This record gives sequence, structure tokens and C-alpha cells, in this order.
Amino acid sequence: MVATSNHFPSLSELTQVSARIGCLSFGGPAGQIALMHRELVEDRRWVDEDEYLRALNLCHLLPGPEAQQLATWIGWKLHGWKGGLIAGGLFVVPGALVMLALSMLYAVAADLQWFAGLFLGIKAAVLAIIVQALIRIGGRALKTTLQRCLAATAFVALFLFDAPFPLVMLAALALGALVAARRPGLLAVKPLEPTSEPLASAWPASVKAAVVWGAVWAAPMIAVLVLLGRDHVLWDIGVFFSQLAVVTFGGAYAVLAYMAQEAVSGFGWLSPGEMADGLGLAETTPGPLIMVTQFVGFLAAMRAPDPFGPILAGVLGAALTTWVTFAPCFMWIFVFAPWIDRMQRSPALQGGLAGVTAAVVGVIANLALWFMLHVLFAKLTSNEMGPLRWQAPDLASLDWRAALIALVSAALIFGLKWGIVRTLAVAAGLGLALHMTV
Repeated sequence: MVATSNHFPSLSELTQVSARIGCLSFGGPAGQIALMHRELVEDRRWVDEDEYLRALNLCHLLPGPEAQQLATWIGWKLHGWKGGLIAGGLFVVPGALVMLALSMLYAVAADLQWFAGLFLGIKAAVLAIIVQALIRIGGRALKTTLQRCLAATAFVALFLFDAPFPLVMLAALALGALVAARRPGLLAVKPLEPTSEPLASAWPASVKAAVVWGAVWAAPMIAVLVLLGRDHVLWDIGVFFSQLAVVTFGGAYAVLAYMAQEAVSGFGWLSPGEMADGLGLAETTPGPLIMVTQFVGFLAAMRAPDPFGPILAGVLGAALTTWVTFAPCFMWIFVFAPWIDRMQRSPALQGGLAGVTAAVVGVIANLALWFMLHVLFAKLTSNEMGPLRWQAPDLASLDWRAALIALVSAALIFGLKWGIVRTLAVAAGLGLALHMTV
């Protein structure tokens, strides 16, 4: 495999740079993608600009964290599957180790007053961070009236009709593909000339990758089934997060509301406040934001540990969650990377992506509202009117401390243009001060 860049790195060079990126990849997918562009395209010129952008568009089409998949593709481009494993793995491992340590600390110290104060601030700051993500993504994604209507429809379907998240995303994908075939301008899809590049040789590699990585994905689940059975919490964890890995179109923010709904209300693994705590922890670690799934898996297994001890069960839950979340990411890249040019030029796929991207804005809006209700208010009431179902806050239960910290965090992010980590540090300190003195 020959790289088309000005310098072909050795496997050792790729490993060193990938480890550096993995340790510095704070700030969510936008910051991570910008970091890789600077390190690999601008500074080292290992990948051409056009190749990088085509690969990024492919990663947007695939389920899973696009930044991690982009890192995997770059490694694959430079050194085949070995390079893909190294670059993609090192993008995840630093954040996974930090998240595991923080999850263990959370489990031990969650009942301490000072710890509760810290997370009062972190949860409130997360509200401002999600609003920032909503504005950024909405500004890029909603270019036409139809896209804005798709975003509003997705929000209403989720918040007022309690529609299943996968159904909303599949509907947006199908509608986008249909519209692009007839009126691509309604979704701002620009037609591209079809490629004449022969791709018959890509079939064997794609089939082999699907078989091998399908087996890798399933291996720990087979072990759980044989050793513990279907009634064990690890089986539920593995099945749920495997399903999540297939429907995580649009990035982590898009799927968080669905995950929170199922983990909190469906399985009862953790409370809404703990879900917000986990997102706050994930915002402070390098690597993909979807690493919050590891926090959920840790708490779920720790609270139903038999036949293990609580901490060991939590570590197993976290490891299984991470495995079934990221093994599919490698599979998607190794299967579809040889087809990247053909896929990028498909009008149907471009339209489907545009539809999903628009719906993601509505999904994130639903997530923002869900977190706001659960962080700012101690009591919520469930309401139904025919097919409509929604939650309304008890205004008397407003936590003024959380509201104040959320406003301060918004001022820091939008007014002073502070970064996420710096804002979270100030919010955590303010939460600790208010909790201990009021």
C-alpha cells in the first residue's frame, strides 16, 4: 500500500504520533479532527488534503465516533490493518484508562460531601457545553428549509411522542436518500461525477474484514453467554451497547439521549444525575465522548456484581462496554475503506447523510432539554395526552445553585470563549464552594 503524501512514516513514527494525538484529543470531535488535520496533513503531510476530507465524509456516514474512525482510516492508509489498529487503538486507550480510573473514584467517593459539590458544578457546566454543541452543529448542518424541518421533526418525535431513537435516524436516512434522488438541492447535496476506478479487488479484503471483526466483536459475548448466561447483567450490557454501536450516527451527542433513556428508565442502571455526572467525566478526558458508555457499564456491573466483587465486576462491565463499542468501529473502516471513493460519490448516500445530519440537530436539542430538566429541577411530572408524552418540571424544585453555575459556564464558553476543560474546572470549584457553604 503506497501513501500519496510527501513522507511515508515508519510504523514506529505512526505509533509515536498516534499516542500523542490520543493523549491530547480533548474538546470533542471538532477539536480532535482539527488536531489530526494539523498533525498529519499540515505538519507531517502523511495524508493529502483531499484524501483526508473524503475519509472524513465516509466516517460521517458510518455509525460510531467519526474522529476515532478517521484515525483508524489514516493508520490503514499508511500501514494497512496494523496501522489501523495502532492509530485507532491509541486514539481510544488513553481516554479509556482515564475514564476507568475516574469511574472507580466516582464509585468510592460519590457519597462524600466534597465530591457531590464538585459534580454539582460539572453537571451544570455540561448544560452549557451541550448548548454549544447544538449551536455549532446546527450552524453547519441546517442549510436549507427542509433540513430545518427535519431537525424540528426529530425533536418533536423524541420529546413529545417518545419515538425510538433508531427509528428516527433510519427515517431521516431513508428520507434523505429519496429526496437526494429527485431534488438534491433541498438538502444542499452537490452531485459528483461517478468514478471509473475498478474496485473488484476490494471485495476479498472487505469480506475478510467483516468475518474477522464480526468474530472479534462477538467473542466476549460468547464468553459471557457460556460462563454467566443470558440473565447476567454483563449480557444485558453487551447486547445493549452492541446495538448502540450500530445506531450511533451523528456522533456521541446524538445517541446520548437514547442511551440515557434506556440506562436510566429502561434498565435502571443509574439515576439521571449520575448520567449527567458521567457525561461531565467524559468531557474532561481525552478521546471520544462516547467513552461515557464505559462509565455506565462500570456502574451497571458494579451494582449487580455476583459472582464477582463489586470493583472487579465494574471493571469487567467497563471493559466489555468499551470492547463492543469500539470493535465495530474498526470493522466499519476495514470493510468500507477500499470503497471510499465510490461511496462518497453516491447521491443516495450523500442525501442519507444530509438527512441524518439534520435530524441529529433535533436529537441534540432533545438531549439538551432532557439534561436541563434533570439537572436544574429535583422533581418532574410525567404527562400524557393521547399519543403525546412529556415531562414537565416542578418549578418549586429548581436548584438555584445549578442554575447559577450553568449561567456562569455559558458566560465563560460563549462570552470569554473558554475551552471545555478550563470551564469545567471553574464550574467544579464553584459547585464545591456553594455546596459546602450553602
